Amino acid sequence: MAKREINMLEGSIWDKVLKFAIPLAMTSILQQLFNATDVAVVGQYVGKHALAAVGANGIVINLMLNLIIGFSIGTNVVCATLIGRREHERLHKAVHTALVFAVCSGLVLAVIGVGFGRDILMFIDTPPEILDSAELYLQILMGGVPLMLIYNFGSAILRSKGDTRRPLYAMMMSGVINVLLNLFFVIELGMGVEGVAIATVMASVCSASLIVYWLTHDEGPMQLRFKDLGIDKNVLKYTAQIGLPAGLQGMMFSLSNVIIQVALNNLGAEYVAATAISLNYEFAAFFILSSFAQAATTFVGQNYGARNIQRCKKVMHWCLGMNFLVTGAISLGMSVFAPQLAAVFTSDPQVIELAAIRIRYIITFEVLTVLIETCSAGMRGLNHSLYPAVACFVGVCVFRVIYVYTYFASFPTYENLMVIYPVSWVVTIFLIVGAYVKIVKKLEQRFAANKLAM
Repeated sequence: MAKREINMLEGSIWDKVLKFAIPLAMTSILQQLFNATDVAVVGQYVGKHALAAVGANGIVINLMLNLIIGFSIGTNVVCATLIGRREHERLHKAVHTALVFAVCSGLVLAVIGVGFGRDILMFIDTPPEILDSAELYLQILMGGVPLMLIYNFGSAILRSKGDTRRPLYAMMMSGVINVLLNLFFVIELGMGVEGVAIATVMASVCSASLIVYWLTHDEGPMQLRFKDLGIDKNVLKYTAQIGLPAGLQGMMFSLSNVIIQVALNNLGAEYVAATAISLNYEFAAFFILSSFAQAATTFVGQNYGARNIQRCKKVMHWCLGMNFLVTGAISLGMSVFAPQLAAVFTSDPQVIELAAIRIRYIITFEVLTVLIETCSAGMRGLNHSLYPAVACFVGVCVFRVIYVYTYFASFPTYENLMVIYPVSWVVTIFLIVGAYVKIVKKLEQRFAANKLAM
C-alpha cells in the first residue's frame, strides 16, 4: 500500500482518522480562502459595496454547486465501497464516469451562471446599488466552474483510498496563485470585483491540472486513462443513489440560506457585507467539522464494503468524539474574538459590529452541527443517503421557511433572523440521530442473519 494511502480496514482508528481529516480540513479552509481573499481585498481596497457584491454571490454559488458537489460525495462513497469489496474493474469505471460527469455538469452550470446570473441575483432581491458588480463577479466565477468540479471530483477519488495530502498540495499552490493575482489585479491594475473573480478562475486552472496529472500517473485500477473516459450507466446510477440525496441535502441548506439572504438583502447593504465577512469564519468552522464527517463517510464506506459493521460503529464513535472536541474549541475561540476577526476584512465600525453579532449567534452553536453532519456522513457510508436528506429537508429547509415568513415577518430584527440557525439545528438533530440508530440496528440484524445462513 502506498504511503499516501490509509489502511481503513484494520488496526487503530483514531490516528488514521486524524491523518485523513487534518489535511482535508486544511484543504477545505484553503479553498474557502479563495473567497475570503476576494472579500478581504475588495473590502479593504475597493469599498463596502464591492464587498457586498462578492458576499451576495456566496449563497447563490453554493446553491448552484451543491447538487453536483453531492455527486462527488457519491463518487467518494462508491469508490471507497468498491475498494472494500476489491471490485477493481468497477472501480476503474467509477473513476472515469465521475470525471466525465464533472466536466459535463460543470459546463451546464457555467451556461446557467453566465446566461442567467442577473436574473438569479434579482430573484433574491440583491440591492440595486451592487447588482451590476455582483452579476459581473458571478458570471466570471461560474465560467470557471468546470475546473472547480474537476478538482472536487478528482479529490473525492483520491480521498476514497485515504489520500488527502495531494488535494491539499494542489490547493496550497493554487491558493498562493490566487492571493498574488488578487493583489496584482486590484492594487496594481485598479480592477474591482472582476479582478478577484479572474484570479480565482486562474487559480482553479492550477488545482485542476495537478489533480488530473496525479490521477494519470496513479497506479492500479484508479489510474486515469483518457481513452477509457466515458459514462458507465450502472456506476452512474449507483453514484446517483448516494450522491443525489447528498446533493439535495446540501441544496436544502443553501435554499434555506437563500431565503435568509433575501431577508438580509432587505435590511440593507451593511447587513449583506457583515454576512460576507462572517461566512468566511462560518465556513472555516464548518470545514473543520466536515473533515471528520467526510472521514466517517470514507472509513465507514470501506468497512461497509468489507461487511464489517462493528468496525463501522467504532469509526463513528471516534469521529463523533474528536469532532466535538475540535469544533467546540474552535467555536469558542471565534466567538470570544468575534470583533477582532471581523476587523480583518473591513474598517467600517457598523459592519464590524453586525458581523460580530452573526459570528456569536451562529459559530457559538456550530458544535450542534457535529451530530448532523457526522451522522449524515455515516449513513452515506452505509449506502443510506436518503434518510439524512429527508431529515434536513424537514428540520432545516421547511422549519426555516416557516420561521422567516411567520415570526421574523412580524419581528424583523437582525437578531431574530440569526437565532433561526441554532434552533433549526436542534430540530434536525433529533431527526438525524434517530434515523442513524435505526439504520445501524437494521444492518446489524441483516449481517447477523447472513452470517448464520452461511
